[in-house]
Amino acid sequence: MEKHGVVQDAWSFIEPELIELGFELVEVDYIQDGASSILRFYIDKDGGVNVDHCAEASRMISALLDQNDFVGGKYMLEVSSPGIDRPVRKVADFERFTGEQIKLKTVTPILGRKRYSGVLVGINGDLIEIDVDGSIHSVHIENLKKAKLVR
Repeated sequence: MEKHGVVQDAWSFIEPELIELGFELVEVDYIQDGASSILRFYIDKDGGVNVDHCAEASRMISALLDQNDFVGGKYMLEVSSPGIDRPVRKVADFERFTGEQIKLKTVTPILGRKRYSGVLVGINGDLIEIDVDGSIHSVHIENLKKAKLVR
């Protein structure tokens, strides 16, 4: 299955179950490298997550993946905390982390540029606003490939 489909299915199948366990789904990565694949879930919760939280979430996710085999083929499942360079993906995250240092990558270039590093000004509708050296740049959320905090 293509990367986008696996990630999209993972969000729709897994996120509601994680929420019931008290976790927030921060990000899903699906990495294919030849015959091997990795399906990685980043989770968080108030007060942070530890190894026991990751193990609990991993058992639940593994059972759901066994029931809804949308990955196909062999893969390695990983469950992790978002870490210090936390991925930022949802509108609520861009609101929550306003004022923090962030790095963004776009899918398609904006005036020849795909990478931005600066202070997150916030989100205005569907536009993520970032201050790069005193100049405000806007990135449509649909054009966002990846964003992470820089701490």
